[in-house]
Amino acid sequence: MTETVVTRFAPSPTGFLHIGGARTALFNWLFARHHGGKMLLRIEDTDRERSTNEAIAAIIDGLDWLGLQWDGETIYQFARASRHAEVAHELLAKGLAYKCYASAEELTEMRELARKEGRPPRYDGRWRDLGGTQAEQDAIAEGRKAVIRLKAPKEGETLIDDKVQGRVTFPNKDLDDLVLLRSDGTPTYMLAVVVDDHDMAVTHIIRGDDHLTNAARQKQIYEALGWNVPIMAHIPLIHGQDGAKLSKRHGALGVEQYRALGFLPDALRNYLVRLGWSQGDREFFSTEDMVGAFDLAQVGRSAARFDLVKLENMNGHYMRATPDAQLTQALIDTLPYLAGGEALQARLDADLRAKLEKAMPGLKERAKTLVELLEGARFLYAQRPLDMDAKAQEILAKGREHLPALIARLEKVENWTAEATEAAVRIYAEETAAKLGQVAQPLRAALTGRGVSPGIFDVLEVLGRDESLSRLRDQSVA
Repeated sequence: MTETVVTRFAPSPTGFLHIGGARTALFNWLFARHHGGKMLLRIEDTDRERSTNEAIAAIIDGLDWLGLQWDGETIYQFARASRHAEVAHELLAKGLAYKCYASAEELTEMRELARKEGRPPRYDGRWRDLGGTQAEQDAIAEGRKAVIRLKAPKEGETLIDDKVQGRVTFPNKDLDDLVLLRSDGTPTYMLAVVVDDHDMAVTHIIRGDDHLTNAARQKQIYEALGWNVPIMAHIPLIHGQDGAKLSKRHGALGVEQYRALGFLPDALRNYLVRLGWSQGDREFFSTEDMVGAFDLAQVGRSAARFDLVKLENMNGHYMRATPDAQLTQALIDTLPYLAGGEALQARLDADLRAKLEKAMPGLKERAKTLVELLEGARFLYAQRPLDMDAKAQEILAKGREHLPALIARLEKVENWTAEATEAAVRIYAEETAAKLGQVAQPLRAALTGRGVSPGIFDVLEVLGRDESLSRLRDQSVA
């Protein structure tokens, strides 16, 4: 490729950045980076009733969190409405578009007739070849407001040479004269997209295959204007595990919700890139690996299936591979978004942070998400007396009698390390002919309030001598 590759991500700010949109952004970003080009961001906010500032903020925040930094300033489509209108009038002046005065009632009649005859509902072109001067046409229209329609070709077919879908043809008889400019002078989506992509020098359009029919209509606008048509790649949509269109029940949440569920952005990027793109059986890719390997030739035509369990497993892999200090920081940074994160935030200081990092090797082995990591770390910042879960209560009911003697042994430990406390507990177990588990389990319950935790001797070391003994004393009597 000799020319500079320019892709664009163009979301509509009518809701959050959903998972399908995030994958589209990722594919555009990777393709541009792979070819040393640019990815631009265009907010398609022409739907003024449904577009919101909150949605725009959510989209930008989601892209930032995923690490998908676009190039240049963010472009807002609505701000370019006058440019779009200018192009529509240019086509009108050249005889490549025309004014249509069909009323809403007439358009409804056309649709109903088409349905009765088993045809797709299409505008019948009744104002296309009216002839006469504009003044004469206006007189016939009897004061009705006009839209401007493209004078689309009636014969032949429109071909899309798609980099994912292959050669796709559309009979022109099935593509009616689309509206370019509404009667109130505002541009339609079809026109605005073409003008913006041209003016932004976009070379490659990578988007969902639900836009494939739009591609044929937009190509007709490009050809009428004499502009080069960008290379197109329409990627299959994401489906649920059951093969149905992805919905909230499958996990079709906003990107911000995946952050709140405790996923790492690196893991989510890796999972998304594997939804529809592959390089053999390889599962794990660093960002650098993705950029180096990504191309459209490896994007499949069939719908990818979203599997939340697989995402969780991948996230767990990333957590275990993340250095302890880095994972501790990731947890702290995510606390404002995690349910229950405020409890740790309220008590977070240098000492607690050090404890978190020290406990991280054991914590991350048992967690697949930051939510699970937070829950596992709860014992570090829980206030005394600890709340006991059902399993911890059951364990203490059976093994509390060991605690007074264990406290006495542990009080004699001078060098408070995991190794030293383990030696003291093992000696006690041997002397009482108890199994180590029978002794360690009530220790775990008393120290953490949970039936499951990192290694109990690591817990003793991280909590420290005073806190550990205080918690054990709290639970040594029923």
